[in-house]
Amino acid sequence: MNSPFRNRLALIGVVILLCILPAVQAATDPDYSTTYIITVGDDGSARWLIEYRTPILTDDDLAGFEDYSQDMNTVYLPELRDLMQRSAAQAALGTSRDMAVNDFTGNAVVQTSPTGKYGVVTYTFSWTNFAEIDTGISIGDAFVGGMYLARGNTLIIRYPQGYTPVSVEPSPDQENDGLTWYGLRSLGPGQPNVVLAGTAFPIPPVIGGGFLIVVIILVGILLVIRKRKARIPEDGSMEEPLDADEPLVSLSKADLETLEEKIMQLLMAQNGEMFQSEIVKVLGLPKSTVSTTLNDLHQRGIIQKVRKGRENLIRLVNHRE
Repeated sequence: MNSPFRNRLALIGVVILLCILPAVQAATDPDYSTTYIITVGDDGSARWLIEYRTPILTDDDLAGFEDYSQDMNTVYLPELRDLMQRSAAQAALGTSRDMAVNDFTGNAVVQTSPTGKYGVVTYTFSWTNFAEIDTGISIGDAFVGGMYLARGNTLIIRYPQGYTPVSVEPSPDQENDGLTWYGLRSLGPGQPNVVLAGTAFPIPPVIGGGFLIVVIILVGILLVIRKRKARIPEDGSMEEPLDADEPLVSLSKADLETLEEKIMQLLMAQNGEMFQSEIVKVLGLPKSTVSTTLNDLHQRGIIQKVRKGRENLIRLVNHRE
């Protein structure tokens, strides 16, 4: 059956193509919607889920959907596999990373809800080396030609636990259960671009005697219960208030240098400035530890402290965007 309904279903391949290849504004049908969910793992791999949903209003619609379902595994799933393999090959050339797409599945069901009856098509597949792994996780360079989201389309990027976005371009429309963008919109090459940083301060393992020993360096832990008033340093900034019962953590020289480097990387990822409270939240360390490290960087002229309301804005000196 060559019905308009089935023709709309066939357009899903075109919509998927727009995810990776240069963005082209395609005609849209307000009756159907497409949702892309990209779940990124901490190894840089990604599991894609593409859901296409369209209302079934007539017997012809139902017959067209059933015809599509019968040909799904023999026609449309192989077409999707070929399309995404070509897209991954192009992305691999642009990023200089080996990439592969595999583990394709397809499913088509009719769902009935209080709002009506819908034909739902879902495709899933895995993409290795989709994101770049360095000190954190960078997502987006695989979108070599940008991305076009038609009206009624949604893109959701989910990231692994233990990571926090430090840079997202363009800003998402929603941040619950992942980062979400809605159509109608056109994204440029390499977008959306998401930079993730680990929320916990990494402590390197030491291997000895055939066993993996995790060395936690917490030297000179001192519980100090104090109430202090905010003081104003010479530069006019004010210290962030500490929790009264917060333990003071003394770090070794090596861990202190690593913490300083991590703070500087966070600042560079945020265009050179970030609130002190946000730095504490991302690192997952006590306020006192972060404050002491920031004071040392300030005294050495690496950062500036600028008072904004009741918070300190930490600014990287000589940062160029």
